[in-house]
Amino acid sequence: MLIGLCGGICAGKRTVANYLCEHHGFTQLYLQQDTSQEGPIGSSNGKSHENAKEGPNSTRIVPYINGAITHKQHSFTNTEDLLDFVTKRWRERWVTTDIHTESILDKLLRRPFFILVSIDAPVSVRWKRFQARPQNQKSSSSLTLEEFLLKSDEHLYSPESGLLPLISRATIRLLNTSSDLAHLYATLGKLDLTNEDRLRPSWDQYFMQLASLAAQRSNCMKRRVGCVLVREKRVISTGYNGTPRGLRNCGEGGCPRCNEGQGSGVGLGTCLCIHAEENALLEAGRERIREGAILYCDTCPCLTCSIKITQVGISEVVYSQSYSMDGETAAVFKEAGVRLRQFVPVRRSGPFYKITANQA
Repeated sequence: MLIGLCGGICAGKRTVANYLCEHHGFTQLYLQQDTSQEGPIGSSNGKSHENAKEGPNSTRIVPYINGAITHKQHSFTNTEDLLDFVTKRWRERWVTTDIHTESILDKLLRRPFFILVSIDAPVSVRWKRFQARPQNQKSSSSLTLEEFLLKSDEHLYSPESGLLPLISRATIRLLNTSSDLAHLYATLGKLDLTNEDRLRPSWDQYFMQLASLAAQRSNCMKRRVGCVLVREKRVISTGYNGTPRGLRNCGEGGCPRCNEGQGSGVGLGTCLCIHAEENALLEAGRERIREGAILYCDTCPCLTCSIKITQVGISEVVYSQSYSMDGETAAVFKEAGVRLRQFVPVRRSGPFYKITANQA
């Protein structure tokens, strides 16, 4: 397992790396870069809450040669060498904070053992951490707040080297506002960063993501819905809601009922849109469905679709979001012996995990 950490200046990424090394047996890997423009923010004595990058003359900068392993040989001159090293030892635990560009990230993301974690914090918090660094307290040349803000903006938003594009692609995003190291470590323990299930989606996650992707093709003005029909963990068909083939798309005025903004369940008899489930069933055909087929839908099927799903012999329906007819649909499925369950995704990206000073 290789965990990559990225984030703003003094966000806490190197502290998280230390946590993984000290508490979960990770070993830190280093990828060299040109440090000539890092300035004073790039220096650190390694003891503060946010440990900064060691300088280019550090004793840890030793090339990886011929696969030999020593405690010093964990620094690499290019991404390919780092990946070659980890690939041969993928069952061990590795962490790096040296993800400098999207091209490096692209190479890392191709490997099934890699996961990217971004760490952020409000700029006011990061400024206090920078001030608290021992070398900055003693140095007369320490940056002013304005200089720190400019450096931080360059670090994140520079068109040439800004890290914001990398941060936006993180699988896990942490918001670190904690000022207490012990509390931070305790909270990180609850997040279970070492859970290798994060490296690969479960079957439910995989098929539900396909259903959500199918929904992006929907042209229905009322709501986007996507559906995937599966048997023996193989996709039989997909579907999304919209007007039938040959008719104007709903989004172009093809369905008057949807375009008039009718409420849920109102005027269904005049609706020209075929539901995602119906499209998936029509595409598959009864002969391809057979016993054991599972229907994944990002929205719970309506009553009309539930009847059709029951008729073709679907064994299980998995949905993500609720709908206004969930009760009626559940009753039909229960009587027909069709299993119905709601999929609750593991939080992998999007909203931040919050690491706050007052978190229980």
